[in-house]
Amino acid sequence: MDRPPPETPIADKLSSRHQIFSIGLLTVGLALGLLLCYFLAIPFLPAIVGSFALAVLFVPLDARLRRVFGSPGIAAAATVAIVAFIVVVPTIMVVGTLLNEAARSAPFVSAMVDPASWARSLDKYPRLASVLLWINERVEIPQLTQTATSRIAGWSTTLLSGSLSSLISLLLAFYFLFYMFRDREEGIEAVKRMLPLSAPEFSTLADRLVNTVFASVYGTATVAALQGGLGGAMFWWLGLPAPIFWGVLMGLLALVPFLGAFVIWGPTAIFLLLTGEVTSAALLAVWGTVVVGMVDNVLYPILVGKRLMLHTVPSFIAIVGGLLLFGAPGIVLGPMIVAGFHTLFVIWRDRSTGQLVSSSS
Repeated sequence: MDRPPPETPIADKLSSRHQIFSIGLLTVGLALGLLLCYFLAIPFLPAIVGSFALAVLFVPLDARLRRVFGSPGIAAAATVAIVAFIVVVPTIMVVGTLLNEAARSAPFVSAMVDPASWARSLDKYPRLASVLLWINERVEIPQLTQTATSRIAGWSTTLLSGSLSSLISLLLAFYFLFYMFRDREEGIEAVKRMLPLSAPEFSTLADRLVNTVFASVYGTATVAALQGGLGGAMFWWLGLPAPIFWGVLMGLLALVPFLGAFVIWGPTAIFLLLTGEVTSAALLAVWGTVVVGMVDNVLYPILVGKRLMLHTVPSFIAIVGGLLLFGAPGIVLGPMIVAGFHTLFVIWRDRSTGQLVSSSS
C-alpha cells in the first residue's frame, strides 16, 4: 500500500496558521455572541435577578417539597405558588396603603418645603436665628429639602406605583423561577462545565455567590425593613401624617449605605423643632439616633455576619454602583459581581502562586 507523503515544514506552517485563524475567528464570534446576548438579556434583567435571588432563598423549601411530592416539576410549581403568595399579597396591600398615605402627607410636605414657614419659624427663635440663617444662606435648607423630597417622591412613585412593565417583569420572574427550581441541578452542571474551574474552586465560587445573595437580600432587606418600621412607628406615635408612607421611604433609603433613614427623620425633627414642638423633635431625634441607628450596627452583623465578606467601602461601591448601573436589581447584582470577581481573583492568585512555587522547586 502506498503511504501518504510526510508533511513538509511548509504544510505544518499552513496548518498552524489555519488553526490560529480558526481560533481567532471563533474568539471573535464568541465575543460578538456574548455582546448580543447581553443586549438581549438587558430587558429581562430585573426578572432574572429577582428570580435568581428568590431561587437561592427558597431552595430549602423546594428541596423539602421534592421529598414530599417526589416530582421536581410538581415541587417547583408548589414552591413558586407559595413564593408568589408571600411576595405578591403583601406587596399589593402595601402599595394600596402607600398611595393613600402619600395623598395624606401632601400638606405636611408642603409645609416643610415652604420658605415662608421656615421664615416664620426663625422669627420664633431669635437666639437661634443667626445660626440658622447662617446655615440657610449656605445650604438653602428649604430648597435642599424640596429637591430631596421631590426626588424621593419620584423614586418611590416609580418604584411602588406599579405599571404594566413591572407587572410583566414580576410574571417573568415567577416564570424563570419555576425552571430555576425544576432544572437547578442541570443548570449547575452546565455552568460547571463552562467554567474552567476545578470542583473545589467551583464550590467556593458558588458558596460565595449564595452567601452574597443571602447577605444582600435577607440581611440588608431585614435591617432596612426594621429601620423603616421603627421610624414609621415613631411617626405614628408622634401623630405625624402618613407614618406608613414615611416608614417605607426610610426603609428604602436604609438599603443605601451612608444614607439611611436619617434623610427622612432628620429634616422632620428640625422642622418640628422650628415649629415649636420641642418635645416631639427631641423624641424623634433620640429615637432615630439610638434605636433606628443602632439597629444597623447591632442587628446587621448578626444577620449578615461573615457572609458578605466585603469591607464597607467595596460594599458601598457595589450597592450604589449597582443601583446606578442596573437600577433596583443592582442591590443584588452589584455585590454579586464584586464578590464573584474577588473569588475568581483569589483562585487566580492561588493558581499563580502554586505554579511559581512548583517551578522554583
